[in-house]
Amino acid sequence: MRSVKIGGRRLLAVSAAFAAAALVLAGCSGSNNGSSGSGGGTLTIGTTDKITSIDPAGSYDNGSFAVMNQVYPFLLNSPYGSPDVKPDIAASAAFTSPTEYTVKLKPNLKFANGHSLTSEDVKFTFDRQLKINDPNGPASLLGNLDSVSTPDKTTAVFKLKVPNDQTFAQVLSSPAGPIVDHQVFSADKVTPDNTIVKGHAFAGQYDITSYDFNNLIAYKANPNYQGLLGKPATDKVNVKYYAESSNLKLDIQKGAIDVAFRSLSATDVQSLGTDKNVKVVKGPGGELRYIVWNFNTQPYGATTPQADAKKALAVRQAAADLVDRATIAKQVYKDTYTPVYSYVPQGLTGATTVLKDLYGDGNGGPSLDKAKAALQAAGVTTPVALNLQYNPDHYGPSSGDEYALVKEQLENGGLFKVNLQSTEWVQYSKDRVKDLYPAYQLGWFPDYSDADNYLSPFFSKDNFLANHYDNPEVQQLITQQLGTTDKAARTKLIEQIQAKVGADLSTLPLLQGAQVAVVGKNVNGTDKTLDPSFKFRYAALSKG
Repeated sequence: MRSVKIGGRRLLAVSAAFAAAALVLAGCSGSNNGSSGSGGGTLTIGTTDKITSIDPAGSYDNGSFAVMNQVYPFLLNSPYGSPDVKPDIAASAAFTSPTEYTVKLKPNLKFANGHSLTSEDVKFTFDRQLKINDPNGPASLLGNLDSVSTPDKTTAVFKLKVPNDQTFAQVLSSPAGPIVDHQVFSADKVTPDNTIVKGHAFAGQYDITSYDFNNLIAYKANPNYQGLLGKPATDKVNVKYYAESSNLKLDIQKGAIDVAFRSLSATDVQSLGTDKNVKVVKGPGGELRYIVWNFNTQPYGATTPQADAKKALAVRQAAADLVDRATIAKQVYKDTYTPVYSYVPQGLTGATTVLKDLYGDGNGGPSLDKAKAALQAAGVTTPVALNLQYNPDHYGPSSGDEYALVKEQLENGGLFKVNLQSTEWVQYSKDRVKDLYPAYQLGWFPDYSDADNYLSPFFSKDNFLANHYDNPEVQQLITQQLGTTDKAARTKLIEQIQAKVGADLSTLPLLQGAQVAVVGKNVNGTDKTLDPSFKFRYAALSKG
């Protein structure tokens, strides 16, 4: 992943809109003791993000994956400055038949605890992901994996259900891909964080030397790492977790931390941009912010006393007619976000504007008349009582303002009566998969830069949203596009998926984020801080 060299000055890296799929600590050289260069110093990082679990089978969120990216090895990974994956701890990886993807490991790999890392660990990793299938885990990314075999200690053969999977190499570099130690991790349940840390079950660039859950993590470079990303430039990294973004901003201004990410408000980023000690750098990003509809518990959902699929769809349609994305982007996020009108963000092959075409005024704006018509045609009595949940800490301090504005827009004309509530992330991530939220906020930080990563995890059967959406036609198209080698034909399939999901409205996308980094004025190479791979990474920076 990306590196940062720092020599005696503050560096602030902020993602106000497109936050990292991971903050990669590799190659950071600290300023706390004034030293610089390879292996020198200690870097201190601040974040408001939260960890749910550092067991790869037990979490699928940005805060947890930011830790995993530092400590676990991957078979394949993205080199600095590229969206393409290459062998990491693998020596080679390729299709050896249409349904077999063969990975050869580098010889003599070891975990930080001294245990050998072999194909047994690879098979164990993916077998347990599928067996545990935690509702907050990334097992949905492995929907095309049938089995893993190990002909010898350095060879793993992945047998796939759909041949010629165009995304499988990227899946191996995703949150489903961290390789774990079979001697430390449980085969059939999520392993506690303290057990993992105590066992030093890590073979990435860093080992964890101290772990205080959502308070402080201390990392030390792992001398056993033999992967693609190379030796870390910083020997020690400390990550401090903040409950309030205001305190994160204060410590940036005081110089108490070297790097900050996720999340400062757009207003804070704007303010810090006037600080002579920092520079704001912006670039395109792939984050989506959206509302999830629970098909069981939403108004007129399948398990409610008034269950009626036609009325439930009308409720979703009316909401899509009423939201004003441009106003949310401008008022809340100072246009660091842009409106999004489909399920694949603009900039990726296959992106459409299906939601602009189907809902609102046809030009991206809201339409009260259209919302009224949708509800009347289905026989829905108004106002519709809607419980809408959002998270105040995981998606940044502006979420409260964002969802207050969404509530105001939905209540326009008296069509909805919104009960707006919030829950902290650690509890939120558990509650949302237990049918407790009829409609709720989520954000998506992509695992890899392919349209499929915005489709398969969301709209496949048993998807990670756990919202009971299941359209067999959509499932068939998702499966078909995975194995379609003709690019034009695959693009058409991706467009068809968006059209069908747009008609169903499983989710209601609102905004697409941009990458934002703020770095010290004396840093060279700031244009390299924005990585086209959709993982927000720090470039190899040096003091000017």
